[in-house]
Amino acid sequence: MLELGRHFDGWAPARDGEDLVVATIVATSGSTPRPAGTSMLVAAGGGILGSLSGGCVEGAVVAAAQEILSCGGARRERFGYSAEDAFAVGLTCGGELEIHLSRLSEPERKALASAPVALLRRLDDDGAPAVTLAAPSSVAGIAREAWVGLLGLEGAPEPVQEELLARARTQVEPLLRQGRSGLVRVAPPEGCHDGEAGTRPLELFVESRLPAPRAVVVGANDFSEALLPVLKLLGFHVTLCDARPGFAAQARFAPADSVERTWPHRYLERQAGEGLLDERSVLFVLSHDPKFDVPLLLTALRLDLAYVGALGSRRSDRQRRASLVEQGLEPGLLDRLHSPIGLDLGAVTPAEVAVSIAAELVGVLHGAPGTAGSLSRGSGPLHHGPPH
Repeated sequence: MLELGRHFDGWAPARDGEDLVVATIVATSGSTPRPAGTSMLVAAGGGILGSLSGGCVEGAVVAAAQEILSCGGARRERFGYSAEDAFAVGLTCGGELEIHLSRLSEPERKALASAPVALLRRLDDDGAPAVTLAAPSSVAGIAREAWVGLLGLEGAPEPVQEELLARARTQVEPLLRQGRSGLVRVAPPEGCHDGEAGTRPLELFVESRLPAPRAVVVGANDFSEALLPVLKLLGFHVTLCDARPGFAAQARFAPADSVERTWPHRYLERQAGEGLLDERSVLFVLSHDPKFDVPLLLTALRLDLAYVGALGSRRSDRQRRASLVEQGLEPGLLDRLHSPIGLDLGAVTPAEVAVSIAAELVGVLHGAPGTAGSLSRGSGPLHHGPPH
């Protein structure tokens, strides 16, 4: 629905205050023309804003929307390809769409007008208030009162509130962090039982118009080669940066979304200046070269990044930290540096080090206590001897 925001205020039915129905793709399977989160608005006077499939199912969706405007309620429609009936309403591309239709509520109207970067709304309770995020954030940016209203927990005992809030936050957080839209079902404390009122799951739809979070990997070497595909699996838009053109041009770094052949600190400064980095962005300094690492970390540690890690031995880490302070870095900012990078797994090979780095990253992003096992928090050897 958020993609309609820039057209909403200028759309005549919205300006005139007409009753509107919002139809949103909440789930897909197979090949579909539009992703989850795509919406279309249907006005009581017949006006339409947006598209769900490029023409395959719009007619049926408009008819369903007009029924809702006449009779009220909300409904869920599923459209797919029918091999038996070539003229049935469906998708010729062979996929399936699940579309939720309901009246556009006043909070949702306000959300469209405010152009948020993310929107949370209930699909099983049209009266619940929508929750918006105005800037890249996580569940930490949503006030507790907003969660309580969204989940309909007013008056519920505090232990019940806390349990449901924890369940909702756990499922919503990855979607917000990765800039994805999706359906979240939150089971009530007593579990789900079909047909029993109050024991069906709460349905939240998370919609985001944020791009994927950015990961910058510095240093074209065996360690970055192993880390790039892991970061892609975790949902990042990955850039490899190395000032040495001959190294960065190697075909083995093809998993990166982009390769930058420039000084890393200049690249990071430019990205920050253009507003392309946010609090979801992460940086991995694998170059292991002070002439690259120190200027880069001076820049990175002053930015609001989710994670900054640097490869190296404990000796090189001590030297690097001392150089950063000598060059004017505020000592308190060193606490943000994960160096030596990774969890203490005894990793040796590039693939093992990539697993160690990814494990630490996931722990940091989720605030897991397991990150106490980070190498940066210890003092022992980075590599363990063979087991006896």
